[in-house]
Amino acid sequence: MPIMLPSDFDLLQGIAILSLFGAWSAYSEVLKKIARGSLNAQLSTVRAQWLRLSITRGQKPFDAILLGHIVNSIAFFGSATMIVLAGCITLFANVKSVHGTASELTLTDGSSFELFVIHFTVLTAILALSFFSFTYALRKLIYVLALVGALPEGKLEPHADDCRNEMVRCAAMVLSEALMTFNFGIRGYYYAVAGLGLFVSPWLCLALTFGATAILMYRQIATPTASAVQGYVAVSERASAPPES
Repeated sequence: MPIMLPSDFDLLQGIAILSLFGAWSAYSEVLKKIARGSLNAQLSTVRAQWLRLSITRGQKPFDAILLGHIVNSIAFFGSATMIVLAGCITLFANVKSVHGTASELTLTDGSSFELFVIHFTVLTAILALSFFSFTYALRKLIYVLALVGALPEGKLEPHADDCRNEMVRCAAMVLSEALMTFNFGIRGYYYAVAGLGLFVSPWLCLALTFGATAILMYRQIATPTASAVQGYVAVSERASAPPES
């Protein structure tokens, strides 16, 4: 049975929705093309160094505090997003009254009830994807806790030390993957704001999508914080590189 779209759902509406999800999903790949990747990806070298240094510390309260802070931050965003998502799902039960109230606002485009439901579904889908990203990032961090806790300490035989270095590399990779998933969910909030533009005009949605992407990339490339992090990573890579013969 074919899906019947509302009569006021035109090509521009479809382009706005596809651009919204396209920009969100392609953000990291585009950043790799125009820069060295996101700051989170560049910090993977620093995380590996952090875990290598953690092995040399007899007691690790500092490392435990850092990992605990990351876990608590992701859990907070997951809980907050679940509350907002639950509110959106609850509004679906009264979507007709919500549409009636929204239609009275001068800012909205006076779309049909069916198109309003599509817009509301897009916004809910963005929040749902963000929630799933936060929960998946939290799951990855649980893996990280086990991997870090099992890292062998002390002086080892040369072959065993090589194995430990590989374990550190793998643990750092899982940690970076967890934070990448977390950042994907965070970006969802930016694109949720862009999704609100659908209720006013697809042109506004396109403008907000471009604006959100530009802001995110500016923060990753051109801010003083980005420059400082990139300089730190560059120095860290030079320090860990083997000396030239």
